[in-house]
Amino acid sequence: MEDKLKIAIGYENAEKELMVLFSEIENQKPAILLEKAQNLHKNLIVHRAYNLISIVLSYCAILKYKLSSDNYKIATRILNDAKFLALNAKDKKSLAVNEYCEGVIQYYEGALGDAYNTFSKINTDDLPFESLKKNIQNILKNLTGNSTSKDTQEEPYTALLNVARTLAAETNTDTLLKTVAEEIKKVLNADRCTVFLLDKEKNELWSKVALGLESKEIRFSADSGIAGYSAKTGEIINIKDAYSDPRFNKDIDRETGYTTKNMITMPIWNLKHEILGVFQVLNKLEGEFTAKDEETLLTIGASVGIAIENAKLFASQQKMIESQRRLFASFIDTLAASIDARDKITAGHSSRVKMYSELICDVLGITGQEKENILHAAILHDIGKIGIRDSVLQKEGKLTDEEYAHIQQHVKITYDILTKIYLNEEFSDVAEIASSHHEKYNGSGYFRKLHEGKIPFGGRILAVADVFDAITSKRHYREKMPVKQALDIIKSGSGSHFDPIVVEAFFKINTDRLVRVFLSEVDASLDDDAAKILENYTVDYLYNLLSNIENLSDDKKMFVEVFDKYYNCKAGK
Repeated sequence: MEDKLKIAIGYENAEKELMVLFSEIENQKPAILLEKAQNLHKNLIVHRAYNLISIVLSYCAILKYKLSSDNYKIATRILNDAKFLALNAKDKKSLAVNEYCEGVIQYYEGALGDAYNTFSKINTDDLPFESLKKNIQNILKNLTGNSTSKDTQEEPYTALLNVARTLAAETNTDTLLKTVAEEIKKVLNADRCTVFLLDKEKNELWSKVALGLESKEIRFSADSGIAGYSAKTGEIINIKDAYSDPRFNKDIDRETGYTTKNMITMPIWNLKHEILGVFQVLNKLEGEFTAKDEETLLTIGASVGIAIENAKLFASQQKMIESQRRLFASFIDTLAASIDARDKITAGHSSRVKMYSELICDVLGITGQEKENILHAAILHDIGKIGIRDSVLQKEGKLTDEEYAHIQQHVKITYDILTKIYLNEEFSDVAEIASSHHEKYNGSGYFRKLHEGKIPFGGRILAVADVFDAITSKRHYREKMPVKQALDIIKSGSGSHFDPIVVEAFFKINTDRLVRVFLSEVDASLDDDAAKILENYTVDYLYNLLSNIENLSDDKKMFVEVFDKYYNCKAGK
């Protein structure tokens, strides 16, 4: 508890110091600030304050760049390290600061389009210091060309480059249209650009992007207004005075409170020359829209329709992939259930191994496809037992050497089954992980006697999860072990049976999360008071208390008693 208090104090002081450092960044020499930041970094490492370490590193990246622009690559590498820490800490503040610092370096580099995109994505509510919020506002004002001076109007080729970059990289329709609309607004020196998409089924136009407005969907008939006229006829319409044109739909202005003066409207086509929607650019900041503006808009719009179609196709593919994922998950759950059905006393084992594996993954920061493959392998790791005789699988009592050799074959059978199932490339590691859960770190396991790094990392995670569930669950030939004895086995197996990194991660799991796995076996739940006690302590803390059970203070005894109560709720007690 004292360590936690020290860390809390360190957090408070560090945040204050960081706020001061960011406020001084333009007023002091970078070398002086860098030394201060590096000293703070050392202090935070001691406290393992990873979210604040991320902020310090992001700050150091700016200072490295300010010392010399030749340090751009070094600064970028530091930013990537900081981003990794922020993502693993799941801390919005440190991630927002990282994005802010990335945008500042892009701004210094003269990559104004990239800087604008970076700053536009930041949720300023996540920034911990007011000075950063104000700085973003000032930079965005410079970047968006709020001045009516021609000098601030972005050259067409710059906008086209930014649009091309977006079209090549962006697969989300919303983001794609927002970015393109922002670039059109800048290059045409306009007050606003709105993108209307055509809903053919409802014969309506609706706005996906409305710059300068709050996020709000506007729908109207595709037969009305200038946007509707352009969508129907395919014409590019350049109007000098909107209110004098009978085609102009004044209802939208009345609804939004905006006053349209002049406008240019252009259809968005796909490769089949079908109209997908229209761009509508409003209120030139100087004069009226020109023929050159029409040409620029036409050049930009020529690729946008294709990009929209590609984004829709990507979204459709993602839905199909997600459907395949759900089908695959359902399939493997059914396979696991088929094993459970053969032996009720071990029912739920694969599910719990999956849960323990997930807890270990979370401690280690394993995410995405790697984590998904580990969890799939966990649920399938004993599928090979379908080839083991019932007389052996359900035997009450100790197995003979021959029977033990027979049951060991389930790992090879697991491998053979899973390698014969056609899996997408992203799931190709599942068979290797699932079939390596009985390998040992020192090479004495089975079925291939792999050792250390030769064992898939996911298999090393499964090894700990599988053994812990097995020894803390009732079996035909024994009762479950006391938790201290079970933890002794995991701890003593580090470096021989188990990967030390995985064992260390297991002992860092919070005890409330461990208890929730126990309760998955029985019709019981963790009450709020108990959860508040358990969530503050790790398995390692529990283990140390159990090792000195005779000399515990009252609050520590209460913690052990609460844990023990739920541990004994596990099936078999």
